[in-house]
Amino acid sequence: MSLVKELYEPYVLPARARISTDPVMRLLVDPAIEPALLERFFIQYHSFGVYMTEPVEGWIRRAGQRCLGQGLDSLGKGLLAHSKQEAGHHLMMIDDVRRLVHRWNTRRQPTLSVERLLAQHPTDAMRAYRQLHEQTIAGEFPAAQIAIEFEIENLSMVLGPHLLSNVARVLGRETLEGLGFLKEHVQLDVGTTATNTRMMEELIRLMPENARTFAELGAEALDIYLRFIGDCAHSAEASMWAPAEAMGA
Repeated sequence: MSLVKELYEPYVLPARARISTDPVMRLLVDPAIEPALLERFFIQYHSFGVYMTEPVEGWIRRAGQRCLGQGLDSLGKGLLAHSKQEAGHHLMMIDDVRRLVHRWNTRRQPTLSVERLLAQHPTDAMRAYRQLHEQTIAGEFPAAQIAIEFEIENLSMVLGPHLLSNVARVLGRETLEGLGFLKEHVQLDVGTTATNTRMMEELIRLMPENARTFAELGAEALDIYLRFIGDCAHSAEASMWAPAEAMGA
């Protein structure tokens, strides 16, 4: 039996269950969602997402370097290789913001400003996400970064296809052109998740006594990211009623 399934997953499954049970996640994949709300959600997600995504390459690289320093050569090299795959992904998000805002501004009101959207202050969940990564990398088990990546990439695999399908249904397939970041992650994470699964198995094999600790960190990262998605949805909903200048217009 897989060590990940035996020693790790029992402690992370409750957090994973929220992907399908959380009211916000259910709303976002509901074909009955208000089209303007779904469109505004993705504008917020990509605008806020730059803050979430820009440090990822550095986080994974630094975790890999610390693993090498601890003698975990295989895990360290794996993380360093993975870090290169994350380079520049925040730029993809910025490109998506520009495409989505252009589409919005040609069809809806109020007119939105890309610059103001990208300058929004981070939410508590966004700050907590960065803090969790930094604490993990600097802590006793930098290899736990593998568990964090494992859970966030699993989220992309589980939720991403449903989001893309609902966008096509509710907003039309042409809207998918503004979701390059999400589309690429849904496609690429098939291979990335397989690699991370192998790394997770190795991590648990090397430190089975810490499997629960790794799972709790992965679950915390997933919980924070789901809160972040909720923040994007709530911000999008608030923008439907707020004065234009308050919401990036």
